[in-house]
Amino acid sequence: MTTSTTFHNPYYEENLYGPAKDELFVEQLKVIEGKVPADIYGAYIRNGPNPKHEPKGRYHWFDGDGMLHGVYFNEGKVSYRNRYIQTKAFQHEAIEGRAIWTGLLENKKNNPFFEKEKNTSNTDVIFHNGNLLTLWYRAGQPYKVDARTLETIGVEDFGGKLTCNISAHSKVDEQTGEFIFFDYGNTYPYMMYGVATANGQLTHCVPIELPGPRLPHDMAITKNYSILMDLPLFNDPEAAKLGYYKSKFFRELPSRFGIIPRYGGAEDIKWFEASPCYIYHVVNAWEEGDEIVMVCCRVKEPEPPESKDDGPLERMLAFLRLDAQMHCWRFNMKTGATKEYGLCDYNTEFPVMNLDYTGIKSRYSYNVCITNGRTLEFDGVAKYDTWTGDSIRYEFGPGRFGTEGAYAPRENATSEDDGYLITYVYDQNTDSSELVILDAKQFDLGPIARLEIPQRIPMGFHATWINGEKLYAETQV
Repeated sequence: MTTSTTFHNPYYEENLYGPAKDELFVEQLKVIEGKVPADIYGAYIRNGPNPKHEPKGRYHWFDGDGMLHGVYFNEGKVSYRNRYIQTKAFQHEAIEGRAIWTGLLENKKNNPFFEKEKNTSNTDVIFHNGNLLTLWYRAGQPYKVDARTLETIGVEDFGGKLTCNISAHSKVDEQTGEFIFFDYGNTYPYMMYGVATANGQLTHCVPIELPGPRLPHDMAITKNYSILMDLPLFNDPEAAKLGYYKSKFFRELPSRFGIIPRYGGAEDIKWFEASPCYIYHVVNAWEEGDEIVMVCCRVKEPEPPESKDDGPLERMLAFLRLDAQMHCWRFNMKTGATKEYGLCDYNTEFPVMNLDYTGIKSRYSYNVCITNGRTLEFDGVAKYDTWTGDSIRYEFGPGRFGTEGAYAPRENATSEDDGYLITYVYDQNTDSSELVILDAKQFDLGPIARLEIPQRIPMGFHATWINGEKLYAETQV
């Protein structure tokens, strides 16, 4: 793989990250170790960047076209399929047969007028109202995808009522089926917050006034509240004036967390301040007495030092060398006080949990373990006990790297961790990918099954688990 540039870009040219070429369907994956448990029923689906055409200018890993990779467990079979997300921009470039948009590292003034920033829908994937929704971290139109076939249905506008964009890491309340989301951008009021019902009716959408344009990446929900973020890492206003994006950490500003009733407005928000930081990903949040408890991966250095040895990609490479730790905040709704404390010292990110516990008190988080390499590499996974701070780790082995997995509850599960962690692993030694299944209760004992994937799956972003009863329901709403 080559680019039109003269410098080496590992996030495009190395097989751990570079795009897969084919869209495939394989009815039965080959088991290469162990035995697939009979009590796994559903689908593990992961989103991530996969550029269709050679990029224009400097390629940022976040620029790639969205591609879904899905593994389906049903009636003793384990099948695999992958497909591009057919966004408007993807279809436009398909007609031209080339890349038209420049990405995150380039000026966007000459990009097509209808979408100055290319919405690749490559960041997140969630299951709501019988279909998948794919979401983009810069906030854009969400795309609805058939969960069984991975065919793109089109833009999800909730019956024509959605008038704003939706960011990645919006949430589904598994108890009510509601979809809770936020939007952010560069124009006043800088944030929107909304709720859609389980059957896709938009019932709530309100502006949230912020001091200026911000760069929130995630949110949290509880049974009765949502937690929105105003963090001191955001686009440098001077760079924005020139048409560029340059993240800057404003160390003199506090982190702010806005706790809003699920159907509340800006006037109902209670803002809490904490030490300056950045948060990419939330584990979970819940209500506990007078407090709202939130567990996240807190970035240790939001604006990391750059290395001149990295040339034109120095800033991208620096920001992608994540250094984050598990952290807890407690917001007292009566007194307005904030308590925060670390849960561990390990470099860990991309947390997943038992989705049935979203917004209610949970104990376990399953995170990737990050190496100290030049690029972002996940050499293992860890199971964290967020109540005690204890953890158990499983390492993939030399030259083997994972991606964000998903927690799959065992059929008729009796506890929060009665199930499996499922993830893709790429083996640099053989230039091949596989599916790895771990027992969540015996996490450190290694795979109970490994299955061969018939093509290389590049490292990507976020994943979800869909319960089989929901996925294979006779009527898709």
